[in-house]
Amino acid sequence: MTRLSLFVSLACFTAALAGQSAARAYDYAAPQLVGELPPELDEISGLSVAPGHRSELLAVQDEEGKIFRINAKTGGLIWAITFWKDGDYEAVEAVGEDVWVAKSTGTLYRVTNVGKLNQKVDKYNTDLTSKNDVEGLAYDKNKNRLLLACKKDAKDDGNDKNGRYIYAFDLATKTLSKKPVFSIELETVKNYLAACEKTTDHERLCDFFISRDDYDLAPSALAVHPITGQLFLTSSVGKVLMVLNPDGRIDYMERLNKELFTQPEGLAFAEDGTLFISTEKKKKAHARVYRLSYKVSR
Repeated sequence: MTRLSLFVSLACFTAALAGQSAARAYDYAAPQLVGELPPELDEISGLSVAPGHRSELLAVQDEEGKIFRINAKTGGLIWAITFWKDGDYEAVEAVGEDVWVAKSTGTLYRVTNVGKLNQKVDKYNTDLTSKNDVEGLAYDKNKNRLLLACKKDAKDDGNDKNGRYIYAFDLATKTLSKKPVFSIELETVKNYLAACEKTTDHERLCDFFISRDDYDLAPSALAVHPITGQLFLTSSVGKVLMVLNPDGRIDYMERLNKELFTQPEGLAFAEDGTLFISTEKKKKAHARVYRLSYKVSR
């Protein structure tokens, strides 16, 4: 059996396990609107479930050094606190009682005692730069690390320019992996699509990934599923939702409804698998947050 034939067989086998995939346990076409967000969050760029508060979310936007706490049932703003000077902040993630924020340059900020008089911020520079354009941040609890998704491939870094890469930041040593821990290469995406059932959504995915001259996947949000360990990511370009298995294989892809998800920039999971997706304001569409229930087949 050739290498390509083996890959196709594995892809078809993965597709046959549809009932076991967390990705297929959500109705992306009919999400529940949590609410439209206040003007302060028109440029919402990151989302996380607030530590110790299942009914509250944390958010950042890509212009101000602030952390926003919002009501997970209404989208109403509860409070906002400043943690650093203004900048291009693209993602937020709660780890225990701490809150981590990622800048597009790859710089990380650890905020402890958020909103209290003894609030403290530690800054961690990484080897990533603005050329990588970091937009996704997720907590991988099983490996005690943060995952950073890059929107672009930096020039002259030795990686394939037809790839998108995810790096790991070890929370024990506070160091970034020298090499990506996940890669999403165009050829891998094409092989996955070649092995999948031909549907209307499949055609839309092929139009985005195959019919264009450039590889336009641009990861804009990242989250680890709390039950399956799968990695969910969105690309605001193309309105693509992609799910990777813990070993890095593509498990699922879908193009989201652009009328609902005008610019998906934030992903967050509650412990029970409930998925939250935030989208920025675009033209007449307000910034908003959606809730998707986790419905496991019995």
